[in-house]
Amino acid sequence: MNWLFKEEPTHYSYDDLARDGKTSWTGVRNPVAQKHLRGVKKGDRIFFYHTGDEKAVVGISRATGNAYADPADETGKLFAVDVEPVKKLKAPVTLAAIKADKRFASFVLTKVPRLSVMPVSTDEWNAIIEMSNRVS
Repeated sequence: MNWLFKEEPTHYSYDDLARDGKTSWTGVRNPVAQKHLRGVKKGDRIFFYHTGDEKAVVGISRATGNAYADPADETGKLFAVDVEPVKKLKAPVTLAAIKADKRFASFVLTKVPRLSVMPVSTDEWNAIIEMSNRVS
């Protein structure tokens, strides 16, 4: 399965993940994002998306294990996932570029842009990779 995880780069960027070598994706509160996070399995591919001023897919990471109960959540209802960096994209793929491309008409990112964890279809994944590689 493929996913997109969003984070404010001033809080934790893809470069931070690359430097750290791994991190635990915790603190997700939205019920729909939590539902998606619970579905993450070991080996799933994850686009790392910078929110805020940047609004772009910037890198690829991978789930190092299945989702598990978030240890910081005393209610026991929230989940977390451990991730590791795979590679930075050749060029960031902006939200504006994604919205302008007809292939993403039904992409969750264009429909529910505030959602922090979302599935990415194989066709959407491949299209974002192709867009990133179109560097002149």
